[in-house]
Amino acid sequence: EVELRNKALLQQKRRLKQATQFVHKDSADLLPLDGLTRLGTSKDLQPHSVVQRRLVEGNLNKLRGESRVPSPLAKDQGEKMEKGEERRKETSPLLIQCQCQGQVLKATVNTGCLPNLISKSCLNQLGLQEVSAMDCGDLSPPIPSVVGRVEHVELQLGQETVLCSALVVDDEMLQFCIGLQTLLSLKCCIDLEEGMLRFKALSQELPFLHASEEPGQ
Repeated sequence: EVELRNKALLQQKRRLKQATQFVHKDSADLLPLDGLTRLGTSKDLQPHSVVQRRLVEGNLNKLRGESRVPSPLAKDQGEKMEKGEERRKETSPLLIQCQCQGQVLKATVNTGCLPNLISKSCLNQLGLQEVSAMDCGDLSPPIPSVVGRVEHVELQLGQETVLCSALVVDDEMLQFCIGLQTLLSLKCCIDLEEGMLRFKALSQELPFLHASEEPGQ
């Protein structure tokens, strides 16, 4: 009985030694070792090299499989980008509703343009008189579509009325454009987060309109 027990312990030690002999190299104990014997003396055919190749191939296959599944994080980021683009489209260009000569206008807020601008068709619609023609070379930066100037334009912003001038442009894409000069004089604050244009000098604030909204909506 003692001899049988010793033989069993010896065989068990041999099996454990064989199963763990490649642990320090490539975790060969985690994979079946059958078929890895009698591979010759070539370095590429040694058990640890074969195991390493199998591990690399397995990882590549796993990565290929995972690449076909969309990441939830990427999906969330894509949705946030789409929502951000929708918000930018809603407030680009920046439009506010104001009144002139008793008529409702959609005015564009443009900090990149110094003077106010009014289209020729809007000028005729409001019944305002155009003054002498303008030399575009006097403007910085030049506005090539300028055809004249109107000196007295009464804009009603909220409950307050302001008097300003504007250049007449041959551009049917806009009605009225509030330039940087007027924005500075009225101490305007553009709040893109709340979607508001605040006139600190008038103690008034107006919400930005969506580009698709019509005046009076």
